[in-house]
This record gives sequence, C-alpha cells and structure tokens, in this order.
Amino acid sequence: MLDIEGIDHIVLRTAQIDAMLEFYINKLGCTLERDTGPETGLVQLRAGNALIDIVRVDSELGRMGGGPPTRTENNLDHLCLRLAPIGEQQLHDTLAQAGIEMSTFETRYGAEGFGPSVYIQDPDGNTVELRSALAKN
Repeated sequence: MLDIEGIDHIVLRTAQIDAMLEFYINKLGCTLERDTGPETGLVQLRAGNALIDIVRVDSELGRMGGGPPTRTENNLDHLCLRLAPIGEQQLHDTLAQAGIEMSTFETRYGAEGFGPSVYIQDPDGNTVELRSALAKN
C-alpha cells in the first residue's frame, strides 16, 4: 500500500481566468504562486500547503482537456496525491502488483516545488497524479 500524506494540488480548467483568479485570490485568500503565461496557460495559486492550478481552456495545456467547462460539464483536470518518500522502482512495483498502469516518471512542479511524478487512472477514468518528495533514483 502507498502512504498518502495529502493532496498536493488540483487542476481546474476555465474559460473565465479573471473571474477565477478574483474568486480564489481576492475572495478566498489564496496567493499567486506562479504564472506560466497565456500560451502555456497555467496559473498556480497557493492554498495552505497545497496548490490550486488554474488552466486557461484556450491555452496549450487547456486544449488537451477538451472544450470549456460549464455548470454541467466537468472542469477538474486531475488531482495529485502527495506520497511519503518512495523510490521510482518501488512505486512502479507497488502499482504493477495492484494491476495499475502508470505513465513514465517526469519532473513536474507541485506544492513543494519540482519533483518526480507519474499519472494513473482511476476506474472512472479520472487522472490521478502521484508525486513523492523523494528525488528520482
């Protein structure tokens, strides 16, 4: 079993970037962590020890998720679980033993900075990112 320490970040897709930033920053008190610019389309907000990533649907990242969200269509791109330190091979073996396919490890930015992570799918096809605080081995 994996030792999950918490949620690292969630990713929300939006066609209303200004309204989303106004809501999360000025109404809820999140702070701007990072903005990759309109072409890539990722704005990261600090929410305590986690991040809320807001992705513009008309950007490079946003177009990968399909059309814009509506009140009845989903806007959650993926959730990321922070794991207790675990090596890549041990994580691979644990997931393989459970019959779970995973992507290749890549270095991505999360609530604790850059680090290795993989993507898996839950039974409904939701994307779950798993990231460990332990550096790649």
